[in-house]
Amino acid sequence: MLCAGKKSYFAAAVCIMTVTSMLAVSYLKLQRLSHQPKVIQEGRRCRGKIAISTITPLEGNKTFIISPYFDDRESKVTRVIGIVHHEDVKQLYCWFCCQVNGKIYVSKAKIDVHSDRFGFPYGATDIVCLEPKNCDPTHVSIHQSPYGNIDQLPRFEIKNRKPETFSVDFTVCISAMFGNYNNVLQFIQSMEMYKILGVQKVVIYKNNCSHLMEKVLKFYIEEGTVEVIPWPINSHLRVSYSWRFLQDGTHIGYYGQITALNDCIYRNMERSKFVVLNDADEIILPLKHPDWKTMMNSLQKQNPGASVFLFENHIFPETVSSHTFNISSWNTVPGVNILQHVYKEPVRNNKVENPRKMIVDPRKVIQTSVHSVLRAFGKSVYVPVDVALIYHCRKGLQGNLPRESLIRDTTLWKYNSSLIMNVNKVLSQTMLQTQN
Repeated sequence: MLCAGKKSYFAAAVCIMTVTSMLAVSYLKLQRLSHQPKVIQEGRRCRGKIAISTITPLEGNKTFIISPYFDDRESKVTRVIGIVHHEDVKQLYCWFCCQVNGKIYVSKAKIDVHSDRFGFPYGATDIVCLEPKNCDPTHVSIHQSPYGNIDQLPRFEIKNRKPETFSVDFTVCISAMFGNYNNVLQFIQSMEMYKILGVQKVVIYKNNCSHLMEKVLKFYIEEGTVEVIPWPINSHLRVSYSWRFLQDGTHIGYYGQITALNDCIYRNMERSKFVVLNDADEIILPLKHPDWKTMMNSLQKQNPGASVFLFENHIFPETVSSHTFNISSWNTVPGVNILQHVYKEPVRNNKVENPRKMIVDPRKVIQTSVHSVLRAFGKSVYVPVDVALIYHCRKGLQGNLPRESLIRDTTLWKYNSSLIMNVNKVLSQTMLQTQN
């Protein structure tokens, strides 16, 4: 025997550790070999129908594909952003068709359900497959078996295959717009504040909104600011308005927000220097800098190696108003006028931290949740509240606090002239059209 003749406990322990290490290394090698692409057919052309929907269910309706992305940061893989049932989906395979040599490769997928599932049976998932070494596939199919007919499987385009130069500095990701969203005035104000602060692109995962909101989105799409991603998740799963599972028979939380955020990061990985993850009623307000570009240049110099910057959320209750900036022409527009809400809730006791939202370097993020990243290269930094904070105008979280208990903060008013002018411009080209 390998350990024969060893009488001391120390020698026995060393022997056991050595054998265990050897077995572990062998197991990992076998696991990697089992995930290596294998040729299953030759002399074939790729004929499967290309998927065009944002959310595509696979046969059996336990797996939903959003989009595949090329990712060579750790090894040459296709990373498919999807949604799966965390218990029922045990095995998936990537089918690659190489146009160059006419070979069909199959790779066993690693199914990585994100840890922030909050108790729901379905969660955001990375379906990760090693790619063939001899080709750079442009499309992939996902199947429950390594056997079958590739022509009968939907094909998905693998994005980010070719590196691009950054086309924008800042992209805001908003997920998801639902509930017949009609907070038109606050949405326009947020959009114009984003632009003042340096944003060039806003990506919105839209489930539904009001007819009036559709007109506003159309304006921003034609302007080139907004990209709308259809998000019909409730056509496939029972969605919850809450982020936490309440044992109510729902499948996934908050309209699949976490899946949309991860897709947005990968979608903009090669075209945006920074990606901002926040909601439409949230604005990251710099206190020491005029805009985000100046602020981020300073934060990066102070925090070399950081890739995630977290900003503290502060609630400005929509029930407490100032009479300043009561603009009569805005009173007929549905929604909140943020310029009238400059009183914020005080910090709660030490046991309750304010949540945070993020500006990230998308090329350094592997997985994200809503208020923090789950996996990333580089460190995360908490940005001090004297540098910037999140202005979040919504229903109060601490009950109906009297005005004297709130803190007056008029940082937003620094931008009032440009904001009013820009909002009026949008209203003149959208709202007035509804009266014609």
